Amino acid sequence: MKVAVMGYGTIGSGVVEVLEVNKDLITARAGEPLEVKYILDLRDFPGDPYEDRIVHDYRTILQDKEVGVVVEAMGGVEPAYTFVKAMLEAGKHVTTSNKNLVAAKGAELIKIARERNINFMFEASVGGGIPIIRPLNTCLSAERIDEITGILNGTTNYMLTRMANEGVSFDSVLKDAQAKGYAEADPTADIEGYDPCRKIAILTSLVCGKQVDYEDIYTEGITKITAEDFAYAKAMDCSIKLLASSKRAGESFRCMVAPFMLSKNHPLCGVNDVFNAVFVKGNMLGDAMFYGSGAGKLQTASAVVADIVDMTKHAHVNIRIEWEPENMELVDYTESTNRFFVRTTSPIDAVETAFGVASGDMPGVVEYIEGVVAGEIGFTTSAMTEADFAKAAEQISVVNRVRLG
Repeated sequence: MKVAVMGYGTIGSGVVEVLEVNKDLITARAGEPLEVKYILDLRDFPGDPYEDRIVHDYRTILQDKEVGVVVEAMGGVEPAYTFVKAMLEAGKHVTTSNKNLVAAKGAELIKIARERNINFMFEASVGGGIPIIRPLNTCLSAERIDEITGILNGTTNYMLTRMANEGVSFDSVLKDAQAKGYAEADPTADIEGYDPCRKIAILTSLVCGKQVDYEDIYTEGITKITAEDFAYAKAMDCSIKLLASSKRAGESFRCMVAPFMLSKNHPLCGVNDVFNAVFVKGNMLGDAMFYGSGAGKLQTASAVVADIVDMTKHAHVNIRIEWEPENMELVDYTESTNRFFVRTTSPIDAVETAFGVASGDMPGVVEYIEGVVAGEIGFTTSAMTEADFAKAAEQISVVNRVRLG
């Protein structure tokens, strides 16, 4: 099988490395040798062992009938979409780690592959080296998936872990993450939650079989989380994690990306540093969790190469993925029900006038947490809709609020 790699950056070079280092076992598992014939990049790489395979025009790959599998590792939607679509239409299998491309164009590219009896695969687009997409499509194909909740961004998880353990400020830990290479110079996609938003959109699309637009998902990052919030979390024996969540609601789903305060017995509470985890609840299976390195050059490349092996083994067979272009209308997030932790400078009587006191079926304040930060109190609520919480919160002075997991 002749393979072409589009993009020779971190992931693309990692794919080439994995194919070389694990050549023998990959050959055995694929049933035939895999050879990198072309590497597409705008740059030249003098002295690189593969410099003779560098090409600068994607049409060189497109027009070569020998190339059976193409790896897209360029990132972004364009020109990746144009190149990938052309490769699929030419009858070449494609695998990608590009979450932006998959979230925006996944249904269309899957349809093209299905019509041509080839495959478009994207295991590495969610969770890096953690297997989650293939298990959803195969191992869990007998399940009705009722919930997927995950820590899907290593950068923010590293930052929140340090804030929890060391009491450092958001700005300080962001600079540290950038210095270590965990955060980009422009960290917006990570810290504002856009990265995990695209990933939970992909997973929800696979579960419901329809297009879930990431623009429809309520997304809140970690920029408002402070050291004081973690002081309260510690007092409550909890921690704070950025969760991407999708829960079945009748014929639709409730999706959200936001920080949550998790108790120590929550399965995701102990997922720290740059690690990722995905919690899945099936109607027959019950609970399962997938844990591991959610990013990294070789971890992500390993998942890409697994797709290459799968496509080589199924060179003339489309492995069906249920994801149609029809749009799934999500439940409005204001109708979602959550419990909340709130910090306020308002007195207790004002809090109870606004929220009430939880009793029986009556929602309201459950408990108070005092003495953590001078001049304010913390309190937790029972479950209530986002809309009801917002209405009550308008009546008091809110310093910050974090949902409870």
